[in-house]
Order: sequence, then C-alpha cells, then structure tokens
Amino acid sequence: MEISGIISAIIIGIIIGVLGRLVVPGRQHIGVLLTIVVGIVAALIGAAIASGLGVADTSGVDWIEWLIQIGLAAVGIAALDRSRARR
Repeated sequence: MEISGIISAIIIGIIIGVLGRLVVPGRQHIGVLLTIVVGIVAALIGAAIASGLGVADTSGVDWIEWLIQIGLAAVGIAALDRSRARR
C-alpha cells in the first residue's frame, strides 16, 4: 500500500466514522480519535465485504459499499459506547 492509499484510508475513515456516529441515536461517550479509528476499521472491513459480495467495482459511486461501511461504523461506535457506559 502506498502513502497515498494510507492517506486516503484515513480520510475515508474520518468520513465513515463521522457518518456512523451520526447514525447512532443519542450522545456517545467516546472521543473523536476513537471515532476515527472505528471509521478506518469499518472502511477497511466494509471494502473487503463489498469486494466479497462483488459490489465494490461498479461504474460510478459505490453506494452499497458506502452503506456497508457506515453500518459497520455505526455498530462499532454503538458497541464501544455501551462498553464505555458500563465502566
């Protein structure tokens, strides 16, 4: 992976993390950096899932891939929020 790919993954992860955080209702008790990390992980896993389903390489915007990534980020943020609330 080249440096431009890493920078792209970070930027896409930030966007995915923020969108995932917006999907989860209520106030979240996790920080911005943890949201970005969850977004990056969700973006990478979502891309792998979309590739496995055969929807990653389409002409135009890959809406299904984006929805998978945002859904994974929302699940990750909700799980981390619940684990932090119990402490």
